[in-house]
Amino acid sequence: QLQLLESGGGSVQAGESLRLSCRASAVARCMAWFRQAPGMEREGVASIASGGMTTYADSVKGRFTISKENILYLQMDSLKPEDTAMYYCAAARQFSGCYSSDSDRFDDWGQGAQVTVSS
Repeated sequence: QLQLLESGGGSVQAGESLRLSCRASAVARCMAWFRQAPGMEREGVASIASGGMTTYADSVKGRFTISKENILYLQMDSLKPEDTAMYYCAAARQFSGCYSSDSDRFDDWGQGAQVTVSS
């Protein structure tokens, strides 16, 4: 089991930035960020494959950037109130496509980091 731990969440005003981090206990071929607002379905935000290819949800393109060094990051700029949610990092053991929209392909999940954006 791959252990994941998110950090970097917080409360900010619209237009400000946050950077989420996810520490993993081992290397994963495919990693992604998801988010879930109260009463809403879980939504794929961004993903990154071992080769560096990334994908983004349309709602965050141009504002969010996913990257991976020893730690998985999600840089969130120009935040909007609609971005308010619990954010989770996840890892897929066997998913060559590495698309964050396919949440059922991800095997291991972190506990989440709360992001709150006020207008």
